[in-house]
Amino acid sequence: MKRHGKILEYALSSLLRRKYKNLGLIVVFCLVVGVLASVLLFTGALKREAVTVLASSPQLIVQKLAGGRHDPIPLAVVDRIGKIPGVGRVVPRYWGYYYDYLTRGNYTLMALEGSGVELRLLEGRLPTNSDECAVGAGVARAAATAPGGELVLSDGTGTYTSLKITGIFTASSSLLTHDLVIMTRDRLVTLLNQPPDRATDIAVEVFNEAETPLIAKKIKLLLPGVRPITRREIIRTYDAVFNWRSGMVLTMFLGALVAFCILAWEKAAGLSAEEGREIGILKAIGWETSDILELKFWEGAAISLTSFLSGLIIAYLHVFYGRGFLLAPALKGWSVIFPQFRLIPYVDPYQIMVMFFLTVVPYTACTIVPAWKAAVTDPDIIMRG
Repeated sequence: MKRHGKILEYALSSLLRRKYKNLGLIVVFCLVVGVLASVLLFTGALKREAVTVLASSPQLIVQKLAGGRHDPIPLAVVDRIGKIPGVGRVVPRYWGYYYDYLTRGNYTLMALEGSGVELRLLEGRLPTNSDECAVGAGVARAAATAPGGELVLSDGTGTYTSLKITGIFTASSSLLTHDLVIMTRDRLVTLLNQPPDRATDIAVEVFNEAETPLIAKKIKLLLPGVRPITRREIIRTYDAVFNWRSGMVLTMFLGALVAFCILAWEKAAGLSAEEGREIGILKAIGWETSDILELKFWEGAAISLTSFLSGLIIAYLHVFYGRGFLLAPALKGWSVIFPQFRLIPYVDPYQIMVMFFLTVVPYTACTIVPAWKAAVTDPDIIMRG
């Protein structure tokens, strides 16, 4: 152990003699690892956040299609779906999207009746009549209002309506309620200009979770013009969307990654004349080939591990304490009312191991191969160049 410790001590002193050259490589290495880790950590945290939001969502949602697009569904199908064995409560839902020209924000409007959303008010109360509403923290901040204030919305005919804000609410995840506006069903139907005998979609409760795909098939056979969507399918869709967005972000950094790989290969695979003479001198004074390989191994491991761990720390701080401000616009989505929330810290060990084997292991291996070639060469030839 003392022998290995001395070799490690010499390796560190050797790196310090070329500190500026190695420091530049560590900085570039650290930045590349930091970017890759930030994308992976941010994407993984958003997936977990989406799963948290969808955990309380309906097991099965039934939508009507018209021309391949989502269309309000007749309320007459509620009784037909409720008669299917294994189906519990069947609740019509009323919701829609609204673009506010004043704040340039996109709101999600939802009726209080049948929303199925577990709301926890921060301040105030829920609406009790058609002239009141409760809003999310993002809507209140965008509209510069508070409980007791007003929210002005326009319906399908261009008529503006003023709603009194009775409360500002949140939920277990701010992704769920940040841009949400809750109001009565009558007011929502008027704002969306929706027929009174139709709902936006229908939430279906299934007694046995494992039977959800079977119930979906039965509904599809019973009502050919509808589209049943299971909670599992929605979660898979979110996974696909976040994976696609993270892939796009990584593609933008592909050029920098390739440039770093070339730099690292040139640095690791090629020995300078000074390093070659150093190996020749060490061989001449009695160092074994195995000692030279261990020396270069520790040098490569010190640089790569320092860069890797520093990059991970920077990525962790950026994502979970800096709220991923560099990546949020690309990975969150297009809405201008972003939830100002702090993601729950989550690190996937599998992703970390993959990054380790794709960065640390190749670099360390590249430092050993040229050192082995020099170590098996006659010391006199190496020192003469």
